[in-house]
Amino acid sequence: MSTTATTAAELQNYVNGAWQRSTTTEFVDVTNPATAEVIARTPISTPADVEAAVQAAAAAFPAWRRTPPGERIQYLFKLKNLLEEHIDELAAITTRENGKTFAEAKAEMRRGIENVEVACGIPMLMQGHVLEDVTPGVDEMQIRQPLGVVAAIVPFNFPAMISFWFLPYAIACGNTFVLKPSERVPLTMHRAMELLEKTGLPKGVVNIVNGGKDVVNALCDHPQIRAISFVGSTPVAKHVYTRSAAAGKRSQCQGGAKNHVIVLPDADMDLAKQIISDSAFGCAGQRCLAVSVAVTIGEAQKTFRDAIAEAASAIRVGNGMDKGIQMGPVISPQSKQKIEGLISIGVQEGAKPLLDGRNTKISGSESGNFLTPTILDGLPADSRLAHTEIFGPVLSLVHADSIDDALEFLRRSPYGNQASLFTTSGAAARKFRYEAPAGNIGINIGVAAPMAYFPFSGWKESFFGILHGQGRDAVEFYTESKIVVERWSRQETRKF
Repeated sequence: MSTTATTAAELQNYVNGAWQRSTTTEFVDVTNPATAEVIARTPISTPADVEAAVQAAAAAFPAWRRTPPGERIQYLFKLKNLLEEHIDELAAITTRENGKTFAEAKAEMRRGIENVEVACGIPMLMQGHVLEDVTPGVDEMQIRQPLGVVAAIVPFNFPAMISFWFLPYAIACGNTFVLKPSERVPLTMHRAMELLEKTGLPKGVVNIVNGGKDVVNALCDHPQIRAISFVGSTPVAKHVYTRSAAAGKRSQCQGGAKNHVIVLPDADMDLAKQIISDSAFGCAGQRCLAVSVAVTIGEAQKTFRDAIAEAASAIRVGNGMDKGIQMGPVISPQSKQKIEGLISIGVQEGAKPLLDGRNTKISGSESGNFLTPTILDGLPADSRLAHTEIFGPVLSLVHADSIDDALEFLRRSPYGNQASLFTTSGAAARKFRYEAPAGNIGINIGVAAPMAYFPFSGWKESFFGILHGQGRDAVEFYTESKIVVERWSRQETRKF
């Protein structure tokens, strides 16, 4: 019998269609970042737990692979409807374990549902192609077939959405799947798995193994796992990518980010201040597409500085379940301490804190991991903070004399996840789109998050691999091509 995620003392893994206790004796607390309340305990599962899940997935694969795509997606249609029916419940769970506001959590769930919807198009997206008579009497075709057992390792900042970058595409293509949620936020996908159970999905097609580093390494090393999807920090992305490659797997590993926005003097400042404020401080800055550095050109140095300070100072910070709250806490006390330390480095290296979010206490939530929006003006271009991922509600302001100088500053960044430009000039927008060294580009957009129909791109230290998550890339990643060349004898066709 399944447990209820929000009241479970100790979470279980989901293996072969059943909730099972881990073989571990080690657990970590899942805490509400706004209150420090312990809301569950996550098992730090063992390689033996991974083995059980992989064997269940491997046993389920032959029958699932032979299930027609049109039948496979019927489970996704049912899942989509269940996620819609329970979207408020799921969003509340995400807010409770992650800290983001209820509205942000609900928007995250909406983006996850979009991926389920797109994966329902697999009967068309997975099609190959045929050419008759490549030479007289010989036909050639390319078909796509599933890989087998695949796995995904997902982060704390979007416990639902990022899981659904991978899960629906993997199983729609005919693979079986093992998910490792972040041990800090396992409850959302626990509840989503309970809903997936209700679709009647065959046992072993989807499995969940909770845990930490040992589970990650066991997934990377396991010879029966054909592909690994990962989202997290760049050091861990590199580790997963290299370890998976050494084991002969294909992998897609999304790493960290340091996202820049260039603000030209002709930008609509009212629009720019609101959108950039939402990008920098939404989800407490804990998203891989959050703007972290604004590069102002010419007179925008003053006009944008004043506008963004006004917008950020008006943001209401508190428990994400409370009405009117626009920004919640960061994930942990350790994260808060790290962010405050990086702010101090920026100040020591010459930046002026227009807004300083350190040492924040929220009335009624004194134990929460809160900071308020921080703006560091005049950050030197050679500061350590200029190219360090903060992953918190901190926006640094850098000035450049021209768009060319600003683009050169962007090129020095080791990351290439997102870059944005605010302008009313079509010529400047085209130049930026053409030259900006990032995989996701925004023009008058603060969070250039691709819709589910497009792949979630990323360059340089922000992505390791070739094929990204979402859209057609996901279909290519979760299938392998087979080329068939056929000749049949020219004997007279029998008459029936």
